[in-house]
Amino acid sequence: MIYYILLIVLVLFAYLAVRSRDLLFSVIFLSVTSLSTALLFFLLQAPDIAMTEAAVNAGIVTLIYIIAIKKTRRLEE
Repeated sequence: MIYYILLIVLVLFAYLAVRSRDLLFSVIFLSVTSLSTALLFFLLQAPDIAMTEAAVNAGIVTLIYIIAIKKTRRLEE
């Protein structure tokens, strides 16, 4: 049952990341997708892959995306 909930969360946030018009929201949605994937790996008895997914993809990559977005000028400004 928990696998189906994680699958729905994963697909929902991936869809929201693609459809979002704001880049910062897209990065946040991708981070939630990555955390859901890490939780799925943990439930599938792969804690080393789950920790790597959470640390690298949800942590470092999200931080790099946010820094890159903040350093660029937005169209609204």
